[in-house]
Amino acid sequence: MKYIKLVLDNLNIKPNSEIKGHVTVNYPGAYDGVVINTLIIGSNKLIVYKSYNDEKISDNVSRLFISRDVMPDNKAQFTAVIEFEPEQSHDVKFRASIIEQHKEVESDQLFAKFSA
Repeated sequence: MKYIKLVLDNLNIKPNSEIKGHVTVNYPGAYDGVVINTLIIGSNKLIVYKSYNDEKISDNVSRLFISRDVMPDNKAQFTAVIEFEPEQSHDVKFRASIIEQHKEVESDQLFAKFSA
């Protein structure tokens, strides 16, 4: 079994539509939390995370850290949005990593497609 699993509800992303996903951690050791990074390949634009575990994020956050303290059952849900109209389709790389004492110990990644 993988130590961390990243899942998106839909791998076809449209501009200004809500992206929903979740992370599950099965890491046997102690860890501080999970960080989720996203890269829109071929673009300098960013994704904006809007919430995690039903808590709104007030700032524009493009790199999301979720503390283990707010991950009941070692699970977290998140929402995000990409707020621009692409001129072409882009692959979007999502990467979730387990962080222990400021170091990455394990990660999972997946790719989605972003287009108008």
